Amino acid sequence: MSAEIVGVDHVQVAAPPGRETEARRFYGDLLGLAELEKPPLLTTRGGVWFRVGAQELHVGVAEPFAPATKAHPALRVSSVEALEGLAATLVEHGCAVSWADPDEIPGSSRFFVPDPFGNRLELLARG
Repeated sequence: MSAEIVGVDHVQVAAPPGRETEARRFYGDLLGLAELEKPPLLTTRGGVWFRVGAQELHVGVAEPFAPATKAHPALRVSSVEALEGLAATLVEHGCAVSWADPDEIPGSSRFFVPDPFGNRLELLARG
C-alpha cells in the first residue's frame, strides 16, 4: 500500500533559544497569525506555534542556530491590497521588505522579509 499525501500540516522555522517574545511580536502582532497552544510535552522545548489558514507555522528552538536565508515558507495573503498594507506595516516596524519582480510569476505580487531571526519568508497574493 502506498501513502497518499493529502496536504501540508505545518512548516517550521528555527529561532535561537529564549526569543519567543520576538516570535510572538512578529508572527502574531505584525503578521496577524493566531497563536496555538503547544502540546504539554513539547512546551519545555521552547518555541511558539501559529495558525496559518488550515495549516500551522511552528517556530522551533535550534541550538546552535542558523537562519534559513534561501529555503522559506510562502504565506498567501487574501488580496494584493492586503499584501501591500501588510508590507507597509512591516516597513513601519523596521522590517526590510524586498518586492519580487512581478514578471517572475505572472498574476501574483510577492515580497520577501526576514523574520527577527533572519529566516526568509515570502508573502504573496494572486490576482
